[in-house]
Amino acid sequence: MDLQEWASILQNTIEEHDIEDTWSIEFDNTIIPDCPARGWQQYISGAFARFMCSKCRRTWPSKRVLVVFHMRLLEDKGMVKVKRYRQECKKCVQSTMEDPHFKTDNIEVLLEKLVEKILVKCYYKDAGEKNIPFHLDGRSDGPHEAAHCEACKHGICRQVTTKET
Repeated sequence: MDLQEWASILQNTIEEHDIEDTWSIEFDNTIIPDCPARGWQQYISGAFARFMCSKCRRTWPSKRVLVVFHMRLLEDKGMVKVKRYRQECKKCVQSTMEDPHFKTDNIEVLLEKLVEKILVKCYYKDAGEKNIPFHLDGRSDGPHEAAHCEACKHGICRQVTTKET
């Protein structure tokens, strides 16, 4: 996952919205959803991505990849921290959690939605949400594999409905 690609897309999107402040982005796996640090704002999105098992090389798509953003603007400097939730292979025993691989088109959609939230939460502007869809790549209509989803294991996957018994 190339942080430079995310940074470049964020910069372009910021410029398209005529934001003059400088914004940077970093991946941060220590982010806790719904617990942004004091002075930070949060945006959570589900997105489409692909995964590849580092053991058996199996690949699979998921349209339920949780991405958590924490953002803050201090004077003229903005910072975005991103946590991308992982999934593990359902075929391998003792598989490891794999990072999602997002196509550029979907990074652009994610960051456009993020910048709309930045406009509202950091600049107090009405961004008028565009509701841009993600680009699906391959069959993605199978069941959500909660047992192999990092977000589900932490009880924060907003894509899964829980049944009360």
